[in-house]
Amino acid sequence: MKFLIIFSIIIFLFFSEDSFSEVYKWTDEKGVIHFSDDFTTIPEKYRSKTEKMGFPIEEGKKEELTGRKKDNDRDRLGRGEEYWRGRVEEWKNKKKLAEERLEELRQKYNELTEKYNESKSWGVRNTLKQQRDQIKIEMDQLKDQLEEAKAMLERKIPEEAELYKAKPEWIK
Repeated sequence: MKFLIIFSIIIFLFFSEDSFSEVYKWTDEKGVIHFSDDFTTIPEKYRSKTEKMGFPIEEGKKEELTGRKKDNDRDRLGRGEEYWRGRVEEWKNKKKLAEERLEELRQKYNELTEKYNESKSWGVRNTLKQQRDQIKIEMDQLKDQLEEAKAMLERKIPEEAELYKAKPEWIK
């Protein structure tokens, strides 16, 4: 007997497939919700109020059913065009912000240099020199950030995209 049950379960598991039949939902006069996969089992008075329901199909199953694969829309890790364009956009924004801030600091540095050259007071000149030195440090940090952004956009992201088989037009 146990053997027959185990054998039946194995046969059921081996030969069962997902079913994509229609499912109907209706509510009776007491407010109880009912479900059925056979429209003829629904009482006549509720058939006009019946709602046909669908089930979400898993991503792979949808492709199987339609016969269309979307391998070309994803890289090896399943990331699509949106991911790659977002990544490039992020680094373009970082580069742009670094360039803008660097230009602001250059102007400020030049202004401080002019004030330094015009000043005759040793104390004022010392303060201006300290401010210039601080701006110089920040400018050097921004130059490093700018170089990193350029490297990401010109070399690292394209190399990574090639490695993961992303479409080249996604990173332009």
